[in-house]
Amino acid sequence: MAELEIINVSKTFGQSKVIDNVSLTVGAKEFVVFLGPSGCGKSTLLRMIAGLETVDEGEIRIGGKRVDALPPGERGVAMVFQHYALYPHMTVRENMSFGLRNVKIAPAEIDRRVAAAAKMLEIEHLLQRKPAQISGGQRQRVAIGRAIVKEPHLFLFDEPLSNLDAALRVRTRLEIAQLHQRVDAAMIFVTHDQIEAMTLAHRIVVMNNQRIEQIGTPMEVYSRPATAFVAGFVGTPCMNFAPVEITGASPFVTLRLPDGSMLETRVDRKALPEGGRFKLGVRAESVRPCATGEGNCSGTVKFVERLGDRTLVYVLLSDGTTIVAEDAGMSRIAIADAVGLRFDSAGVHLFDDVRGYHAAEGA
Repeated sequence: MAELEIINVSKTFGQSKVIDNVSLTVGAKEFVVFLGPSGCGKSTLLRMIAGLETVDEGEIRIGGKRVDALPPGERGVAMVFQHYALYPHMTVRENMSFGLRNVKIAPAEIDRRVAAAAKMLEIEHLLQRKPAQISGGQRQRVAIGRAIVKEPHLFLFDEPLSNLDAALRVRTRLEIAQLHQRVDAAMIFVTHDQIEAMTLAHRIVVMNNQRIEQIGTPMEVYSRPATAFVAGFVGTPCMNFAPVEITGASPFVTLRLPDGSMLETRVDRKALPEGGRFKLGVRAESVRPCATGEGNCSGTVKFVERLGDRTLVYVLLSDGTTIVAEDAGMSRIAIADAVGLRFDSAGVHLFDDVRGYHAAEGA
């Protein structure tokens, strides 16, 4: 097992900087997910670790050894691509063993590794078939098996589930999580899908505009987002945002919403910079519909989204702001109803252009 260190790494294509001074450490058996929108730099960073892209500035170390100048085959990493990249004329066994044969591993050792990986992935019955004779999910398992037989220090997954249908994505996600428990190696998984990130990661690295916005456990990223971008990108539905004014001088911040309503929070007033412009951030589960006049504000229901176990209620305030609230799965609320909204003060966040401010610990 080996630790990965990325130290002040940058990458430029022509005049465009695609990775800007990124630093990160991944533990020896940690599962880390790079999460972010298309074009944020996450796949480029993964390819730099793998040796498929050069490093313009900075260092990459695996197990304390600098590897950014080494060819891919000497780094001790194995990569699983979005497109399976299997050789169509080779059998599953031949695909899995091809890389080992190229580096002159003994035939008996190749057979041992392929058999062990096939058993782990439950593809032993497919070893004599060719890629065209197996399903997309089975091809992805073969691609993962090809990585396993290398016995690497580090597995790299570049959006490996994006070509699978929804049901198969869920199953393969579970298989990858179980695989991580069986192998003595770290894993880095690139995705733009927050569900994959939340369910797989020990830590999530949220990327935006070629930089890291936040590193944290899934619930740290979800419940205490470092920036407004993280708050808006992680979570379904998207966090509610609205410009607000800070009022009062109590220990906790009081807000005036765009429609003039007042809202108490559990954000420490002393934590805020003076004279800043802020916007409210609150997730749907921290806003509940209630009778008009009983909540912090009121509005008119413009859409109801029934999800079975819960109902999302889109409420239009008098100033034109829309707030999404969460009600019970059997909610009787209908479009055009007048409703109040009751906010959980501990679930209210504030954001400026730099960072997020959250409820004080224990408040």
